[in-house]
Amino acid sequence: MSQGVDWTGELASVDGRIVPAADATVPATDDGLLRGDGAFEVVRVYRGRPFALGDHLDRLRRSLENLRLASAFDRDRITARIDALLEQRDAGGFDGALRIVITRGGHELLLTEPIEPRPAAVRLALVTYAPPRILDGVKSLSYAANMLAGRLARERGFDEALLVTPHGRVLEAPTASFFWVDSDGRLCTPPLDEHILASITRDRLLALLDVVERPITRDELASGREAFLASTTREVQAVSAIEDTVFPAPGELTRRAAELLSKRIASELAA
Repeated sequence: MSQGVDWTGELASVDGRIVPAADATVPATDDGLLRGDGAFEVVRVYRGRPFALGDHLDRLRRSLENLRLASAFDRDRITARIDALLEQRDAGGFDGALRIVITRGGHELLLTEPIEPRPAAVRLALVTYAPPRILDGVKSLSYAANMLAGRLARERGFDEALLVTPHGRVLEAPTASFFWVDSDGRLCTPPLDEHILASITRDRLLALLDVVERPITRDELASGREAFLASTTREVQAVSAIEDTVFPAPGELTRRAAELLSKRIASELAA
C-alpha cells in the first residue's frame, strides 16, 4: 500500500488493484467507455456485508452471456476481489453501495459508493420510451436513455421519470421497478415480458406480497390508490404523484412493502 495515500474515502478495485476511487482508470481505448459495451451491477452493502450478492453475480453472468462477453466473467475471482475491497474500505462499518463493472475491453472495475439521501416520496413524470428488445436480460453500460429520461422529468419539475411505451404501457422508472395499487386495491407491477429489468428487489417483493403481474396502461394510473418504486439502493420509496394524479405517500401497502422488505434484508444478512 502506498505511503501518504488517503484510504478513508471511497475505494476502487481495478483488475484487482485497490486504489482511491478518484484515481481509478480504464484505458481510453476500452469499448466499455467508447461504446457503452459491457455490463454492471450495483449491490447494497449493509455494515460491510453485500446483500444478495449471489443474485447480483448471477444476473451479471447472464448479462455478459447475452452480450457474448461471458469469457470476462470469473465468479470466484470477482468474489475474492469484492471481499478484499470491502475489507479495505471498512469491514463491518461500510454502509453504501458496491458497483461492479465488466467492460468489453476485459477490464473489471469495482467501486464503493455512498448512498445519496433520497426523499421519502417522489413525484413522477411520464416519459415515452421504447425498450431495445435486443438488450432483454442485459443490465448493460448503455444507460444514456435511462439517464436522459430522468433529466427530462426533472426539467419539468418532477423528481423522477416513469417510462411508458409509445403505445401507453407503463414499464418502470429509469433505475427502479414500479408498483401500483389499482382501483380494486390489488398491488400490481408490469410483467417481465414488457421488457423491463428482472430486478432483484422486485423479485423479493413478489415473494413477500400478493402481487399481480399484469400490463398497466397510462390511462389506468389516475384511478390508482397508491404507488411506489423499488430498487437495490432505495429499497421501497413512496410515490406522491404521477403527473397530476396525487397519491397518499406512503400508502398502506407501501408501508407494508417497506416493512416486509426491511425484515427480509435483515433476515438474509443474519443468515
